[in-house]
Amino acid sequence: MQIFSIWCDGSQPKPFAYANRQIDTLYATALRNPGKMTIVFTSHELLKTVHNKKLAAMIGVEGGHMIENDLNKLDSLYKRGARYMTLTWNNSTPWATSAMEETRDSLLHQPKGLNDFGRNVVKRMNELGMLVDLSHVGEKTFWDAISTTTKPVLVSHSCVYNLCPAYRNLKDDQIKAVGKNGGVIHLNFFSGFLDSTYDKKEREFLRRHKEERDSLLKTNIGSSAANKVLNAKYKDEVDAMKAPFHLLFDHLDYIVKLIGVDHVGLGSDFDGINSTPQQLNSVTDFPLITKELLARGYGKKDIRKILGGNFLRLLKANENRP
Repeated sequence: MQIFSIWCDGSQPKPFAYANRQIDTLYATALRNPGKMTIVFTSHELLKTVHNKKLAAMIGVEGGHMIENDLNKLDSLYKRGARYMTLTWNNSTPWATSAMEETRDSLLHQPKGLNDFGRNVVKRMNELGMLVDLSHVGEKTFWDAISTTTKPVLVSHSCVYNLCPAYRNLKDDQIKAVGKNGGVIHLNFFSGFLDSTYDKKEREFLRRHKEERDSLLKTNIGSSAANKVLNAKYKDEVDAMKAPFHLLFDHLDYIVKLIGVDHVGLGSDFDGINSTPQQLNSVTDFPLITKELLARGYGKKDIRKILGGNFLRLLKANENRP
């Protein structure tokens, strides 16, 4: 199964309409490929679809700004199939502050954490059966949400701060709180969240190729496209910067030792990152994960939990079944 991330940044005009256009695209793709994929809304439908050897497509919304401060729009996205929402992306909303903005006070123009409306968003998500996702949120927002939710939370793509002190990673007390809550932390594959030396290596790479990058930017292709050109041209340099494969499993082991194997999974974030660990370039490389888990002594039962069983439990715990 695959969760399709509905996403736009904070500068997107009319983000609710934009989110719905993305959902329309997913629906259209599913309708064109009825023998290959099905959009699923429940854990039961998910299991049935996988049993029938089709892709179970689920929807997640990455960024609370897409509800435009309106609980009715939250309800609408749920009805269309969204089964989790990340309270913030890198940008804060008027009702919740992000990790990026909480750690860079120059960006923040409001009190940290959830306000009353933000708490009502969490409560409404609990009522709907929509997973509260705490990746990207600031520490104050994290604690406010943990103290508000009545159901287990999702952390869809984050890693361990103690192993790599990136602003998006979870500190030990946060990891323990997710365990106590019954939630699940899904690991991000981004080299910069796994390897504490990555940022320095990336800065050096950009410094070496600054003149070429600046000339690309003058063509108005945008920074992301310019970076892609450089990454393709200097592939060997880019590959050498990637986080070592073993670091992903060091983060996983760390969480398991702290709160147990029932609270960890794989978030990947392939569609949102520019550097994956060595050997892990796409979902076709996932068998390497299973192989490494076996080599580290994990049994089949625990591996099934890590590869999706824990998410399934989380989904069931949030569903409002009759």
